[in-house]
Amino acid sequence: MVSSVYIHIPFCEKICHYCDFTKFFYEEKMADDYIEALRKEVSTYIKEPKKKMKTIFVGGGTPTALNNRQLESLLKIIDSHFDVGQCEEFSFEANPGDLNREKIKLLKDYGVNRISMGVQVFDDVMLEQLGRLHRIEDVYANVDALKQYGINNISIDLIYSLPNQTLDHLERTLNEALSFDLPHYSAYSLQIEPKTVFYQRYKTGKLIKPKEEVEANMFQLLRGKMQSHGKMQYEISNFSIPGYESQHNLTYWNNDYYFGFGAGAHGYLPGKRIVNLRPFPAYVKKANEDGLPVLHTEEIGLKEQIEEEMFLGLRKLQGVSKNQFLNKFGVEMTDLYKHAIHILSQKGWVQENDDCLQLTEDGLLFGNEVFQEFLLEPDSLKLSN
Repeated sequence: MVSSVYIHIPFCEKICHYCDFTKFFYEEKMADDYIEALRKEVSTYIKEPKKKMKTIFVGGGTPTALNNRQLESLLKIIDSHFDVGQCEEFSFEANPGDLNREKIKLLKDYGVNRISMGVQVFDDVMLEQLGRLHRIEDVYANVDALKQYGINNISIDLIYSLPNQTLDHLERTLNEALSFDLPHYSAYSLQIEPKTVFYQRYKTGKLIKPKEEVEANMFQLLRGKMQSHGKMQYEISNFSIPGYESQHNLTYWNNDYYFGFGAGAHGYLPGKRIVNLRPFPAYVKKANEDGLPVLHTEEIGLKEQIEEEMFLGLRKLQGVSKNQFLNKFGVEMTDLYKHAIHILSQKGWVQENDDCLQLTEDGLLFGNEVFQEFLLEPDSLKLSN
């Protein structure tokens, strides 16, 4: 029933100016303590050895900030609790420059078959402005090294709508990214998150983002460039050649269940969403006490499940299947959301085919406005009775 697992490694050599994820500056002793706490948490939830999983994703932070010894300890924890050999996709996030040959060999030896590399932009000056440690030459070196060890399923993450970025600048980044001809690319518009360096600069007028119409043009440029290079858009921010879609992220967008381990991690289990403690001392202390470093548990009822099915599923270009919706929830999507579908169809933001409701080309630009229309009134589920 639960077929995916996310493991959060919160350490970074440097904190990026835009990042709002749970993260801490890397210190060897802290990382040792964290890995031991993580071992306790995983073993509390996963009682049997070699539990079968469809996908495993190790993210951060920067998992590759761990030293070689710590990385192997982490990989041994995963290998002892999960059947890595039967895992369809085993992904690690990595920063360019962190992947020495010893680390790549460890990842390969322990069954990692996909790397998601946080490149962000192909411009050394802008990388420094973002607070990134790596430089463009590191991307080339790491991609070459990964391929030499037979890890060819590589994804590059990009960010656009950066401060002072122009369309021409983004086009140069996309051209260089696509010159690698990798099977998968992700590209996200910059979000100014609270408690970040960029947020403070934005509030004081020292950071200027491109205007909304420029950002919309950037999105269209991104889509066109990816399509012309054979990378098909399968989710609002994700592009791949057929067969290389991120299976782990599809777990989220398909509203399927997954474990979430580590500080600040989120898990989604039948009937509940679990959010872990974020502060390092609190997470380590509670994990060592009872293996349950939980901040809070949110009960997920039918209403919340249906709303999330729509919010998440509509991010996929193929949309939400009417038949699957009916089988899952016992109510027709077109009955439950008749008014919302009518309104959004009139605006030209959604379209129906025989089985699916999906965003239109224009709807992709107005995703958040579309998703709001699928919030349910408390008594609307009486249709299913």
